[in-house]
Amino acid sequence: MQTIRLTKEFKFEMAHALKGYDGLCRNIHGHSYELLVTITGVPISDPSSAKLGMVMDFGDLKKIVRNNIVDEFDHALVLNRESADDFTIEGEMFGRTILVDYQPTSENMLIDFAARLKSQLPANVKLHHLLLRETVTSYAEWYAEDNG
Repeated sequence: MQTIRLTKEFKFEMAHALKGYDGLCRNIHGHSYELLVTITGVPISDPSSAKLGMVMDFGDLKKIVRNNIVDEFDHALVLNRESADDFTIEGEMFGRTILVDYQPTSENMLIDFAARLKSQLPANVKLHHLLLRETVTSYAEWYAEDNG
């Protein structure tokens, strides 16, 4: 059997701030993110399977990524839990705010996203690669082979 890679692309809008950063990104600002999720596996060979010839149905992959990442992070403000008090107005947080235990850089978000997805994929499928584009000219990548 031959191993095949499948990639599905996702887009979402998100704001963040980087506490302690020495540039403008210490302020709340937003990006139009693009997330590419690549999985690997062997196409299903069981002739009785409705998914015959597929590594994974693109629709099933879409549901997993949307449920675990896109639906939560889209149009949200993501802040490091330690900096949340710096971004409150009279003790109130912004409406759709996610507090995380890390600095919300593209690099750290990829680590978070990889953990979320690996636990949700079917046993016969492996997460191979994530690419998170923050701007038109800047992106970060996560590879399973680099992370044992």
